Amino acid sequence: MSTVRLCSRTACKAPAVFTLTYVYRDSTAVLGPLAAYVEPHCYDLCADHADRLTAPMGWELLRLPAEEAPEQPSTDDLEALADAVREAARPAGPAVEPVGQGTEVGRRGHLRVLRSDQPRQ
Repeated sequence: MSTVRLCSRTACKAPAVFTLTYVYRDSTAVLGPLAAYVEPHCYDLCADHADRLTAPMGWELLRLPAEEAPEQPSTDDLEALADAVREAARPAGPAVEPVGQGTEVGRRGHLRVLRSDQPRQ
């Protein structure tokens, strides 16, 4: 099995050197260095196809500089990624506990429907 990734274009047997992704929310196509892993909805392109690439009408094409990436991510990269994941997993604000007791008003299988009772003042 070959470890070289090939261009995603039909019938192209050239080695891939760029990865193309689409950011639908921003109507942007991003062409950057070859991703470390094959990702769904991303396209690996050879240098020829990357040079001739155009964005769909109304979209912006963002070309990131192709730089020589190290074979293994550095420790700083891994720590930054771990910190970003930890930050994203943190709750946005203080946890708010429900007030009062709930009264069961229905059940379907293992799920229960609860109605919140208004707290007494």
